[in-house]
Amino acid sequence: MKYRIGIGYDIHRLVSGRRFLLGGVDIPHSKGLLGHSDADALLHAICDALLGALGKGDIGELFPDTDPRYKDASSSGLLKEVAGILRRRNFVIRNIDTVVIAEEPKLTLYKDKIRKNICGILNIKEGCVNIKAKTNEGLGEVGRKKAVACWAIAAISIRP
Repeated sequence: MKYRIGIGYDIHRLVSGRRFLLGGVDIPHSKGLLGHSDADALLHAICDALLGALGKGDIGELFPDTDPRYKDASSSGLLKEVAGILRRRNFVIRNIDTVVIAEEPKLTLYKDKIRKNICGILNIKEGCVNIKAKTNEGLGEVGRKKAVACWAIAAISIRP
């Protein structure tokens, strides 16, 4: 079975007055992520990883922030669209591994819910997604609690 691999990255500023959405899960926090859409950095990184595995560019090309249709768009909906592209091209998702880098909020209590939500969005088995949460040890914008960054890697293959 031939696998294709893609990597994704996203970072968004933390600001007051926005919901904190991560992996499609609303997490209580005093700040949220700023962006043209709902700014779910984890789902954006996963979209980019899947698009990269397909060799189809990135989320900004598919859903440009210059297009008013995507203003405040649901990142869960964007990820569903990416999953549809994979299905139409006869690919299946084999594995997604992610890293969320944030000083706060602490994500330990939310990782399982995030993983289950992503699996539901993509209609894949729960064992196919892994969520890791790290801090930046006080370094850079993430370390100063001004941003959250996410990495994702995805493995896909042609449907058997």
